[in-house]
Amino acid sequence: MFLAWCWTKWPWMRFITASYSSALALESAEYCRDLIHSSQFQEMYPDINIKEDKDTKSNFKIVSKELGVGGRIREIIGGGRYSTSVGGTLTGFHGDILVVDDPLDPKRAASDIELQNANRWCEQTLSTRKTNKAVTPTIYIMQRLHQDDPSGHILAKNKENVRHICIPGEILNYADKVKPKELIKNYKNNLLDTNRLTWAVLKDLEADLGQYGYAGQIGQDPTPPEGGMFKVDNFVYTTSMPHPREQIQTIRYWDKAGTEGGSGSFTVGVKMTRLIGNRWIIEDVRRGRWSSSERERIILQTTEADGRRVEIWVEQEPGSGGKESAEGTIRNLAGFVCKAERPTGDKEFRADPYSVQVNNGAFMLLTAEWNHAFIEEHRFFPFSTHKDQVDAASGAFNKLVGKKFARCLI
Repeated sequence: MFLAWCWTKWPWMRFITASYSSALALESAEYCRDLIHSSQFQEMYPDINIKEDKDTKSNFKIVSKELGVGGRIREIIGGGRYSTSVGGTLTGFHGDILVVDDPLDPKRAASDIELQNANRWCEQTLSTRKTNKAVTPTIYIMQRLHQDDPSGHILAKNKENVRHICIPGEILNYADKVKPKELIKNYKNNLLDTNRLTWAVLKDLEADLGQYGYAGQIGQDPTPPEGGMFKVDNFVYTTSMPHPREQIQTIRYWDKAGTEGGSGSFTVGVKMTRLIGNRWIIEDVRRGRWSSSERERIILQTTEADGRRVEIWVEQEPGSGGKESAEGTIRNLAGFVCKAERPTGDKEFRADPYSVQVNNGAFMLLTAEWNHAFIEEHRFFPFSTHKDQVDAASGAFNKLVGKKFARCLI
């Protein structure tokens, strides 16, 4: 209906529309085409129609009639609608408005490959098909299916020209997700739709979808309300380090990965200081996908910048390869205090003591560019796409509290 409405005002407009499957994209296009052909539409807008020799579901053009010289009616070929699937071809087509409806198949949302393919197509293919890159908008309509689905991927960039409209199915648990906030006035009994999505229906949906699926598709927040380990709003931000007299010990803990580029795991080094009064501050996070040689160079460079007062720990992965990698880092940092640890238990188990202190407001973050990615990973943990920052922070925390430290008061 939106496209048809636009043509009644600007018949020249060209649209590209897409969905995760071609069948879904063509169904939407057919609804639009049938609307324009309908007697009601033609009665109200007799000057707008579809070009007879360009009238297919996947690609149709608009013609408009106007009064020409001498009172003659002439047809002007206007814009049109080209429909495709996410991942489909767009070569040769451009749009004044791009519309993507459900770019990700709910049944495949857990697949890293499907996520990467959808995000890559939206970023690298669809974005190049704008008639005017300065003003052509892209509209994404979707339910949340994963932290790194196309919506999450776009929002994580923090672009100023993105407008996010978020309408959860209920606000008993998800009132904080409503955007803009004034839309809350449309909810009745905390429900968006008291006819189709009653509490009884939502209860059945939660049983069918599971807590994670319900949180994404109904709450528009792909983290169950009880499932997130970290209350990220309890992190305290500071622009400066506490006085040295308040600092007990500092550790930089590295969770290493051998991935260069792509979408694999990150190498992460978290620098954490324990303060008096059972408080902690995270000073710095180094994070990247580096080759083995580049990774070791950056670890050495970071260690030299941190200075000899900072104790270095390296997580040792299982197997002989993990042992050799940890030993290689220790040799690379000769002259510094560097130790390797082979952790036990899963990441959630190791993160639990750390999360307790975060949730109690005992952790500060030194304000910096790395804060956003760090917070978002914690927000969705253990359902986050990546867990490297949480793992490194957990390692640093567990080392800081695993010993008794003597302090010298000057």
